[in-house]
This record gives sequence, structure tokens and C-alpha cells, in this order.
Amino acid sequence: MQLPYKMLAIAIESGRLMPTELPIPAPHPGQVLIHVMAAGINRPDIMQRLGQYPPPPCASEIPGLEVAGIVIALGNDTGNLSIGDKVCALVSGGGYAEYCTASSTLCLPIPGQLSFIEAAGLPEAFFTVWSNVFDRGRLQKNETLLVHGGSSGIGVAAIQLAKAFGAKIIVTAGSPEKCRFCLDLGADGAINYRTQDFVQEVQKITKNKGVNVVLDMIGGDYFPRNLHCLATEGRLVQIAVQQSPKAEINLWTVMAKRLTLTGSTLRARDDGFKAKIADKLRQNVWPLLLSGQIKSIIHATFPLQKATEAHLLMESNQHMGKIILTVTP
Repeated sequence: MQLPYKMLAIAIESGRLMPTELPIPAPHPGQVLIHVMAAGINRPDIMQRLGQYPPPPCASEIPGLEVAGIVIALGNDTGNLSIGDKVCALVSGGGYAEYCTASSTLCLPIPGQLSFIEAAGLPEAFFTVWSNVFDRGRLQKNETLLVHGGSSGIGVAAIQLAKAFGAKIIVTAGSPEKCRFCLDLGADGAINYRTQDFVQEVQKITKNKGVNVVLDMIGGDYFPRNLHCLATEGRLVQIAVQQSPKAEINLWTVMAKRLTLTGSTLRARDDGFKAKIADKLRQNVWPLLLSGQIKSIIHATFPLQKATEAHLLMESNQHMGKIILTVTP
């Protein structure tokens, strides 16, 4: 297949997203080149645009952490992938473009009849939730999970996965509409953090037992409040800090409850680590997507050239589910 030399991509210039033409990347050993049909929007993309989250070494400067499309070129040692395969992939950058390279080990087949748009909303959220809720947080059947931002892409994935594996889930959200959305999706409790004290509400819902795992992306003053939500032997997993990276806590609470405090970032981890998560998703989650038990929830789509509008929607916090860029008609 003869490729054009240039591709349309979105570059970051002085905090702005700018459509531009760039050379099409070539796949290195272990990589494939994907003709991108759709790409997911994620909060780290906004942080990168604002200069707060630079890409890791050797990653593309183009934003975008997840794509769906068709494999059109192979580097050496790409396993069982073939040209023409329809895949979705977790990438360290480069997703806001017509073509993107991806590690072959981080490409997953598009489940069943899902569209490219639906598939583009899977990798970042499901890799993140599996790694942090099930691996680091060790959520078990019949335990209770608290997730902040229940209507976000992460929240939507967490609700569905927790329910699928027999756990209960409580979420916080910023409006009555978002709370209803989360309950309809399967949450056992939904707390409007704008009008309710989530610590008090968690204790009411759990009959003062607390939750076993908290997945938090807010930080700041949420941190000590999360500790009060946790049951004895509870686990707090921090995956972002939308508020502040600093917090003051009472260490007696940690010791008395025998709490585990942990956290992670995914983008900077090596492909070997991420490949292990991909294998777990392929084994445990992809069958649920094939059966329809778990769904890809899309709030809105924008053409690639309107990436700025997509970022504005995410920053408004009005979305419920994923925001997707449609890259190739």
C-alpha cells in the first residue's frame, strides 16, 4: 500500500491545539502503523496541552493516548498481527492524527460489532481501571468500591467492571442527571458532591462499615476525606490530582484502620508492564464486551480538526461517558 508522505495531525503550540501536516511515522520493531479512524480524548491530553504533563521520552509530541483503526504496516516482531486487522490500542502519544504507531502488544482486537468510535473509547479507561482497581486495589467479589467522577470515562468503566465481577460500587458525580446516569449504568449508590457530604453519605450507604477500595483522581482535600470513607484494611488508589498534589492527613487513621495508600500513573510505564494488563483485559474483559454485558459509552464525537471543541467539552465537565475524535471518514 502506497502511503502519502504527510498526514493531518494536531500539534500543541503555546497551549493551543493546531491542525498541521506532519510526516507519517514508520513503525519500529515490535510496532505497527495504524490508519486511525477514531481517537479518544482524555484528561491527560488537556494537561499536556497546558504544559503540565509532558510526554515520556521517545513518545510522540502529538497528544492522544488511545486509538482505533486498521493495521496498515508492520515492523519486525509484531506477533500475530496482520495488515488489515481492526484494532484498538493504548499509545503513549500520537493519537490525534490520521496515522499512529503502536506497540503490537498493546493492540487489542475490536470486540464483536463495535464501531471504531466505540472501540476508541476502550483502551485508556479499561487499562487504567484494571491496573488500579483490580491489580493495585485488589477489589474482590462482595467488596465495595468508591469512585470519584462516576460519569467520566474512568467512572463508566469502573462501574461496569465492578458490577461484572460481583462488587458493589458507589460513585460521586456533580449533578442529579449524572447521578441518575451512574445508577442506570449499575452503580449501587450515587452522591452529588456539590450538595452532599460524600463522607457522610458513604457511611449511610454502607451502614458505617465504609468502603474497601477508593479510586480517586481529585487529590487535595479529598485525600483525608477518602481515608474516613475506608473500612478497616481499606485501600486508597490515587491516579490523578485534579485539585492539588498536597494534602494533610492524620496518620493515626492510617494505622488504626491498617490502610494501604497507593497510586500510579500509566503513561510512563514500559510496554512490558502494559502488555500484562492487555493480556488480562483480553482474557477477563473482552469476553464481556463481546457478550454485551459491558458497553462502550460515548457522549459526543468531534472531527479531528475540532479537537479544541472536544477539549472545551471535557473541561466543562458536562460529559457522561467518552469524548471521541473521528479521524478518518
